[in-house]
Amino acid sequence: MLIQGFVPLVGKNPRIVILGTLPGRDSIRLRQYYADPGNAFWFIAGNLFGAIGSYDERVQGLIKKRIAIWDVLGRAERAGSLDKKIVKGTEVPNDFATFFRTHPSMKEVFFNGRPAEAYFRRLVAPGLHLDDRPLRLSTVLPSTSRTNTHATKEAKLESWRVVQSVLEIA
Repeated sequence: MLIQGFVPLVGKNPRIVILGTLPGRDSIRLRQYYADPGNAFWFIAGNLFGAIGSYDERVQGLIKKRIAIWDVLGRAERAGSLDKKIVKGTEVPNDFATFFRTHPSMKEVFFNGRPAEAYFRRLVAPGLHLDDRPLRLSTVLPSTSRTNTHATKEAKLESWRVVQSVLEIA
């Protein structure tokens, strides 16, 4: 099944972007990032950035904190929601050259899990020319997915505090 990603959630002067891989089944059905109730993303965003309330209020909370959300892949074939089910050779990345040019305030990229980083480094980074603009590819964060059973929600929250510390420095 061909999965089509979403537009980025981004305000006027974003400082960082958090990149996932591709929306899952619940997200696609509801047209919301991280819609799976077992995903810890909004738990973490609420605790670290005060992104609480309705989906729109949570999104606005992140935008106010200068955080953007997007996915590395714009589309790919996949059965179900698991990244490991993405069909090799069908992955089409989002247009990051335009994204970063359009948002010159963007300074740091975080990855929600190793697959997002791997796809970015393989499909995006080799062709990404930003004219010596400082853009840091930061730490890979533990995936917030319910399938990441290596850490509890609370442990994931602690690992994600690095995002909060980057914003405090900015």
